[in-house]
Amino acid sequence: MKSLIKITFYLVVLSVVLVLAAAGWGYFTLQNTLNQPLRITVADTLEVPPGSTPASVFAGLENRGVIERAAWVRRYWQWRMPDTILQVGEYRLEPGMQVRGLLGALQRGEVAQRSITLVEGWNFSQFRDALARAERLQQTLPRDWSNEQVAAELELSEPHPEGLFFPDTYLYTLGMSDRDILRRAHQRMQQVLAEVWEQRAEDLPISTPYEALILASIIEKETGVPHERGEIAGVFTRRLRIGMRLQTDPTVIYGMGENWQGKIRRNDLRRATPYNTYTIDGLPPTPIAMPGRDSLLAAVNPKPGRSLYFVARGDGSHVFSETLQQHNRAVRHYQILNRATNYRSSPPPAESSASGETP
Repeated sequence: MKSLIKITFYLVVLSVVLVLAAAGWGYFTLQNTLNQPLRITVADTLEVPPGSTPASVFAGLENRGVIERAAWVRRYWQWRMPDTILQVGEYRLEPGMQVRGLLGALQRGEVAQRSITLVEGWNFSQFRDALARAERLQQTLPRDWSNEQVAAELELSEPHPEGLFFPDTYLYTLGMSDRDILRRAHQRMQQVLAEVWEQRAEDLPISTPYEALILASIIEKETGVPHERGEIAGVFTRRLRIGMRLQTDPTVIYGMGENWQGKIRRNDLRRATPYNTYTIDGLPPTPIAMPGRDSLLAAVNPKPGRSLYFVARGDGSHVFSETLQQHNRAVRHYQILNRATNYRSSPPPAESSASGETP
């Protein structure tokens, strides 16, 4: 009887020791698994596409040779993060990063972001070109679709999309599309335009936010010198108020479309198009570019004054005149007698910044 008790005691002790040993080995293995550095020597990315599971992600990393013991990593995820949903996107893998750090990034959804900058003064076709060049941005709107087709597809409030998108820098992640960027840019323009319209001056010759958008787009194309926007807006506002044609070259260029080859001829100024403000009264039917906030503010808060004319100096700035006689003298001085070889009517446009990855 005593022998049986002794044997039972030893078996219990042995069982406890084995359990403790197994637990210790498991804990030691788990800690080694979590603390193992990723087996990479240069920065890399982990792509988590739609439908991914923790098991498939960790197995994929093991197959790439980035981690070991993927099954242990999966079990730890199931134990400690059972309700965490993997966020679709790209995750940065850095040399020296441990599995524990990677799990934290996955749990927090720290996906890599890219950016695309849509520049003030661009037209909608330039916006679409930038979207088409953006790295890892899904393209869902065929480039051979007309602008009107795109507007219909996006269910915009206007049939022509020009001017309806706010120029800004937009962040995106893997899985996002050109539609996502355009919808955000459209919502942003609606928001900014509504805010600006609430700040409008009294007695303007424009009666709707859309007319303000049209006028702002012309101001945007006429100058890149910030302090001139209000004065140019004042010229156009006074012309509209007295029924004088705007006679602004950027609208003529827009109306020429693909026929624009870098120079406006006399025949172009006489040719009737909906955008030729030398032949039509009032505003053109749509915006001609994507104006920024400053141009929108200038359109609804024009600078007071009496000038009705302006001419480019050739360095991007302008000379303003109250009378046609003064204006003709300025034209002769800056565009004929002293025209610079590098003459330009506005500063060179900013370059796009597309697909830059951001933290």
